[in-house]
Amino acid sequence: MTKCLLIITGRYARPVTHSARRIGRSLALVLPVVLVLSGTLAVTAVPWANQGSGTQMLTASSKDVSARAKSRAPQDILRDRLLAELQEKDPGVALTSLQREMKYTPSLAKHCVAIARALGQAAVRQYGPTRAQSYARPVCDTAYASGVMYQS
Repeated sequence: MTKCLLIITGRYARPVTHSARRIGRSLALVLPVVLVLSGTLAVTAVPWANQGSGTQMLTASSKDVSARAKSRAPQDILRDRLLAELQEKDPGVALTSLQREMKYTPSLAKHCVAIARALGQAAVRQYGPTRAQSYARPVCDTAYASGVMYQS
C-alpha cells in the first residue's frame, strides 16, 4: 500500500503523488535563490549604478563607509543661525531673534548667555567696538555687552 496525501478542493478529493511533492520542494528551495540573484544583478547592472567604468560591480565594504554624521545640538544650530543673521542684517535683529527664541523655547535659556556673548564678539569683529556697543540690549543679563567688552 502506498502512502499518498489527499488534497480536497471543492467537492473532489485527489491524491498527491510523491513526484509532485518532490517537484514542489525543489521549487520551494530554488525559486527564492533565483529571485534574489536576479534582483541583485538587475540592481548592479542599471546604467546609473556606475556610469564611469561600464561593467564594474558595486560592492559595499566597511572600509568605505563614512563615519556617522554627528547631530548638532539645538543651541549650536541657533547660535549659527543668529550669527548668520548678524552678518546679513545687524546685531539688533539678531538680538531680537534671540529674545524671541528664548521666549518660545525655554529649554535653550541655559545657553542664552553663551549665545549672546558670541553675538557680541562677532559684532565687534564686523562693526568695531563702539558701533557694536550701540546695539546692546539687556538680553540674557547683558551677556551681549560683556561679549563686546571681552572682544575689544
